[in-house]
Amino acid sequence: MRGEPGGSQQAHRGPDVYARLSLVGNSPAFRQALQVIDRIAAVDATVLIRGETGTGKELAARAVHYLSRRRDSPFIPVNCGALPDSLLESELFGHVRGAFTDAKQQNPGLVAEAQGGTLFLDEVEAMTPRAQVVLLRFLQDHKYRPVGGRLLASANVRVIVSTNVDLEDLVVQNKFRRDVLFRLSILSVTMPALRDREDDVLLLAEYFLHRFAAEYGRPVKRLHADTISLLLAHRWPGNVRELENMILRELLLADGDVIKIDPHCRLASQPIAIGRLNGQSFKSAKARAIADFERSYLSHLLTKTGGNVSLAARISGKDRGSLNKLIKKHGLTSEHFRPSSD
Repeated sequence: MRGEPGGSQQAHRGPDVYARLSLVGNSPAFRQALQVIDRIAAVDATVLIRGETGTGKELAARAVHYLSRRRDSPFIPVNCGALPDSLLESELFGHVRGAFTDAKQQNPGLVAEAQGGTLFLDEVEAMTPRAQVVLLRFLQDHKYRPVGGRLLASANVRVIVSTNVDLEDLVVQNKFRRDVLFRLSILSVTMPALRDREDDVLLLAEYFLHRFAAEYGRPVKRLHADTISLLLAHRWPGNVRELENMILRELLLADGDVIKIDPHCRLASQPIAIGRLNGQSFKSAKARAIADFERSYLSHLLTKTGGNVSLAARISGKDRGSLNKLIKKHGLTSEHFRPSSD
């Protein structure tokens, strides 16, 4: 792993320490990632966390923070895709009263909120060219000026960033600045995909079953042997997040004390019908595959919840309004899935 401290040594902390940080697993690939996290937590440099969507990059960032000397100071997460250029510097660095039309009061900004602790920039690949320039300037000396302010401020923060794409490829495509990448990747760790973590899927499934049973006041259910086989055979394109959502859904909705998943309803496991995609561009094929998945997922979800959109929103982790829009987008209605009153 490029730029990562060596992973051949044993991690200094036991598995219970990481379990308390929701990092659970025993596969070689996962243990190697923990070893790297353990080492980079001990030094105070910028960190780049790589990994597919759902692999636990924010959990890794929190582990670096809470295992470091900064553990008693704030951990401030920021979604880079939600930072518009027009508000970028104000959001990050704050502003003084009267700095612009709507600045009715002073705002310290996210960097000031993270003082002494960690600023976590998620989805850093979503930063616009202008945002990358702003970030580069800040990373050079950790000094900044609030919008409308006259004096420079100095930030005592550690910056951790994450990405689910290959930033080197974006550099080649002139979509990401090489000098920014150099600044960000002083240290790095890659969170492995769940399909590369051997039997960690069962360990994680049991962990989620116990955690959610405690959170929702439900009895702990056990996995049927057929379900265990399904879990082990599935490729988990959504990684740990997909498994987590599935276990929560089944714990809340499965009858009895045994979870037995109908393989025909495990829609995420069904392969895309490649034959249907022949002759299409990659972009068109991808859009169609996503649309097919969304419609199938929604149909299954609404069937399980009997058309209860509020419950479906909680299970799926989506805002109710957003879920409603997605349902309408695919021409579905919650009424169609409600049990007959006959």
